[in-house]
Amino acid sequence: MTYGTPAGETHELSTARQLWQLLEPLHAILYYAPESYEEAASLGHATDERWPLYFSFRAAPLGAASPGLVGALFYSFAPPMVERYVTETWRTAPPARVLEARAAATDRALRTLLGPRADSPELAEAARLARRAAEAAPTAGRPLAAANAALTWPEAPHTVLWHAATILREHRGDGHLAALQAHHLDPVEALVLHSGAGAAPAEVFESRQWSPQEWSEARGRLVARKLLDEDGAATADGLALHTAVERLTDELATAPWSALTRPETSRLAELLLPPVLDVVATGLLPSQGTLGIGMTYDYQA
Repeated sequence: MTYGTPAGETHELSTARQLWQLLEPLHAILYYAPESYEEAASLGHATDERWPLYFSFRAAPLGAASPGLVGALFYSFAPPMVERYVTETWRTAPPARVLEARAAATDRALRTLLGPRADSPELAEAARLARRAAEAAPTAGRPLAAANAALTWPEAPHTVLWHAATILREHRGDGHLAALQAHHLDPVEALVLHSGAGAAPAEVFESRQWSPQEWSEARGRLVARKLLDEDGAATADGLALHTAVERLTDELATAPWSALTRPETSRLAELLLPPVLDVVATGLLPSQGTLGIGMTYDYQA
């Protein structure tokens, strides 16, 4: 099945998923690179864990957003966790200063990771293609995508590519929250089902700091809906609903790619693979996470 707009190219759902899987590591390196910790420390943040820089760098495009707003948009984090980190974030540095540090971290980290590739014509071509897609991303109802799209574009190709990747992943993420709500999954239920479907062990999701009681109650609600069995594994119905969420997420993520032709999306995927392999080869990114990037879905089933 293909998706697109009357004015643009149509693409398979797999195109949106493939390009997300390639762009996500480029975006996510911001939250793990040593340069990010250094820039966060320059703001005054503690760096013994990554959450101060994560909440600061990711939320900064929103301005000095309240914990309630950040929690609503980030979705999967326990409210007390959001309250603690977001409150401290704006006490430590204002959003404008955080954005400067974020830009510096991105520039430095990617130059280190990509080496000469950062200045290659291939990376510049990838940046141009990704930027066209990002600029075509509709932002109505997509607050994190809109906040990042409103920022001034950087000039260097490697930072243009990162900014495009960030707009596109936040566009997708905003749509993912809509898909979760359309299928009646609250934040903790979404994590419990994601774990039950095999995305990652439940221990990985403890970083979102839901209490054991909250996790257990969410699991009980999903068992009552026959989405999980008593051992916490997704049932056939649970797997079907999980797939439906991912399918709707992919459907809602296709619009930006209508700005590119099919040969151009194929070319972008080809161009992205080497820098992504550079990033993955560092070992900085976790092998398991909340996104379930490596999971595949049979949309025809």
